[in-house]
Amino acid sequence: MSVASLETTSTVLDCRFDLDRQDTDLAALTEEMAGLRFSIILAARWEASKSLQAEDRADLKAELTHLRAIYSDRLDEIAMRFGIPHAIAAKETVERTVHVPKGSVHPLKFRNKE
Repeated sequence: MSVASLETTSTVLDCRFDLDRQDTDLAALTEEMAGLRFSIILAARWEASKSLQAEDRADLKAELTHLRAIYSDRLDEIAMRFGIPHAIAAKETVERTVHVPKGSVHPLKFRNKE
């Protein structure tokens, strides 16, 4: 086998490795966005609960703002690293697939009853 053919084979393998790593990175970022989306939905429900004290509601509102900022940052990261079409697809997938059960109760509800 010639040196040129070894270099070509090496380049092709490197490209495949890079594509596999990019797919893994994109999947990891999308999964992180899904976790953040779940937390955002849950925190928003809890923050809207009428049974929470004002201080707890303020804490949840701050946490919600923080989670939304991280979510937006991850979406921006996907757009910058993989392109806008991948960011749009990741956002649509996350928003279509992440659901929170209706009966989710915030742990602070139990603390307030004590």
